Amino acid sequence: MMNWKIAALLASLLALPTMAADYKTIDWDLLIPEGEKLLPPSLPDHENPMSVPQPVGGVNKKLDQQDIRIPGFVVPLEGNAKIITAFLLVPYFGACIHVPPPPTNQVIYVSYPKGAPVDDLWDAVWVKGKMRTASSSHDMANASYSLEAVEVSVYQE
Repeated sequence: MMNWKIAALLASLLALPTMAADYKTIDWDLLIPEGEKLLPPSLPDHENPMSVPQPVGGVNKKLDQQDIRIPGFVVPLEGNAKIITAFLLVPYFGACIHVPPPPTNQVIYVSYPKGAPVDDLWDAVWVKGKMRTASSSHDMANASYSLEAVEVSVYQE
């Protein structure tokens, strides 16, 4: 006969959430709060295309502390010639580098201490981790979200 303490311990272990987090795949539209409509960005000055200020957008507070997976493009911030440990994730190629940055709620600051190989970051990537509604300011752009990444991988549908 099983001891009641062992039975209680086994029952409590079965009730624990799984150790592997369930990451919800989201798209960029979800980062914009319901009801918020941003005006289209001003047209850049062709003499100085980066002169247009970055639009500021609100955040979707429902995303705070959520485990998410989102595709995007990398704007490197920290790392070396082999790996990148911090970057901005943006919804389209060239954002923040070749054209003015997207609204702040379309920029995610990603911290990935494990480091992602540089060779894998020229195309779109999937980033998986815990989302926070925490603003940050960087030379390339401001971000309304941050993500503690647990995985960065080449985008494949």
